[in-house]
Amino acid sequence: MTAETPDPRVRTWSPVCQAVALLLGPYAEVVLHDAVRDEVLALWNPMSGRAPGDPSLLGELEGLDPSAPDVYGPYEKLLPDGRRLSSVSAVLRDTDGRPSAVLCVNLDRGPLEQAAALLAGFAAPTAPRPEPLFERDWTERMNDVVGGYVRAHGRPPERLGREDRLAVLRELDQAGVLAVRRAVPAVATALKVSRSTVYTLLAELRSEPTAGPGPAEPGPAAQRADAEQPHAQQLHAEQPHAEQRNDR
Repeated sequence: MTAETPDPRVRTWSPVCQAVALLLGPYAEVVLHDAVRDEVLALWNPMSGRAPGDPSLLGELEGLDPSAPDVYGPYEKLLPDGRRLSSVSAVLRDTDGRPSAVLCVNLDRGPLEQAAALLAGFAAPTAPRPEPLFERDWTERMNDVVGGYVRAHGRPPERLGREDRLAVLRELDQAGVLAVRRAVPAVATALKVSRSTVYTLLAELRSEPTAGPGPAEPGPAAQRADAEQPHAQQLHAEQPHAEQRNDR
């Protein structure tokens, strides 16, 4: 075979090999092996130091089951410099079903592993949170409760159901968030619901029976709801009078 008359298998598979090399290059080596003479036919983006005509050392391909899938991998390989490769090999058969060539793609895992390590470094906190700085920040406690519930259950706030919201409000009440003045509007925003919905759910929490004998006592959430809800109703009742004065 000369440069003027390349092997017909190279002419046949060169567009495929070049396309893969262009897509994954310069991080992937594409090698086309001669399965008959057991030598390298052509390379794209060479990384392993081989050249056309070098031994392929493929082994006995005739022992492969013709009915088995002819694509193998990904499997791991190492280069002498320590780089790890993910490799895939495909046996290309002629019209009689005999192995004619083997197409191998060797992907350098190094850049992917470096990118994964970089992203992991940004994603994970490197030091514990200084709690004294946040012990009075009730919004942080609210975000921890709501965000923790969302992550644990795999649903965004707007897709939480009634029982989910009641569970979140119980946690917020236990964390002391709902005892803070003006917490209800912030909680409503975090849960993506209206303030009236939060007040309704808080009323349900107040009516829930407690363990042990005796009547149920309202908790901090219920007490705060009782304190703020009449004020909200008063503002709602005064709004038409304000609009009448503005019309005069």
